[in-house]
Parts: sequence; structure tokens; C-alpha cells
Amino acid sequence: MREVQDHYFRRAKQEGYLARSAFKLIEIDERRKLLHVGDRVLDCGCAPGSWLQVAAQRVGPRGFVVGVDLKPVRHRFDSPNVITIVGDIVETPAADLLRAAGQPPRLFDVILSDMAPDTSGDHHGDHHRSLRLCQALLSRCPDLLRVRGDLCMKVFEGEAYSDLLSQARACFAAVKGFKPRASRNESREMYVIGQGYLGRDSLKPSSGDAPARPRPSGW
Repeated sequence: MREVQDHYFRRAKQEGYLARSAFKLIEIDERRKLLHVGDRVLDCGCAPGSWLQVAAQRVGPRGFVVGVDLKPVRHRFDSPNVITIVGDIVETPAADLLRAAGQPPRLFDVILSDMAPDTSGDHHGDHHRSLRLCQALLSRCPDLLRVRGDLCMKVFEGEAYSDLLSQARACFAAVKGFKPRASRNESREMYVIGQGYLGRDSLKPSSGDAPARPRPSGW
């Protein structure tokens, strides 16, 4: 398995990605079709910036990618449509994030999150800390994510993982858990992918909402 992990590390270097984690998002997007040309994307916990790179490639020059992290992103992006903000996703005002994604401000099409708490070796504690990050992100969706938009967020598996899936299913038309091949074999990380955000107050978006995005096969 070490050979597999070294493979992704070498590929990241060869292809100019800032971290091997880029291949996690590439596989997720190839399977679930989250990112589309022209999308506005919010990347939570974006440092060092590999998911920003992938997202920027896939949304193209007509899209915008906003990254937020407690740590600054040191990499300088050539594209003017990649903006990074140093801050806490729980505390950063939604208006600031939306304004960063171009004018006129509008809700994001996709929210990505590869953020995780500092691990302590206590699997139970790490699981619940990562769970709280995901729950906080779900609570911010009404102010950040458009109806029928998509969400991908990392969580460490544990006894409350199924509860998180249930919470996400109350907010999205379709929800799946997925572990990319590029994840380390020993890692307990999973990605919860929600597609078709149902909005702030209703499980059924009204006919006047934004047009539905194409649903991926295999759900």
C-alpha cells in the first residue's frame, strides 16, 4: 500500500499539484460530476491549495473559486478567479464570501470541504470533532449554497457517521459516502457527497428555483 501512496505523491509532483489530495477531488468529481464550467465554488479548509487548483481547472475562467482556511495559502495562483481568505468558515460572514466570488454576489453552486480537526490519536474524539465541523458546514448552507447546489465534505468514520448521513439527507436530494483511492489505506476519512440542495425551509424546491443540474449515474 505504501507503493500506492507514493504513486499519488509522485503524480502530484509531476502534474504540478500542491498535494496528493488533489487526486481525491479529481476522482470524486469524475464520479459525481460536482464541478461545472462557470460554477462558483467555495473550498473550506483550502490550504495548501490543491483542491483550489482542481476546482479552478474545472470551472474555467468564467467560474470563481473562493478558498477559506485558518492558515494562509502560500501558493500564488495565476488565475484572477481564485481568491483565498484567511478565516474560520464558521465565523466568516457569508456576505464576505459571496462578494469574493465576483459581482453581482450570488450563492455558491458547490461547497467543498477537505477540512479536518487536528488529530489526537483518540479515534472517538477525532470522529466527533470532525462531525461537528460537518454539522457546522451544513448549518451554513442556507446562506451560502444555492438550491440544487452540491456539497462534498470530509468526516472521520465513527459511531455517529450514519447520523451525519441522515442529517445530510434532510438537506439534499441525494447523499452518498465515498472513499477515494487516493486516501491513505489507514485513514478513517470518508467524504459525504450531497447533491441537489433542498433549500432553507423546504424539502421540495419550488418550480421557480434555479434549473436542476444533471444527476450522475450510479446513485
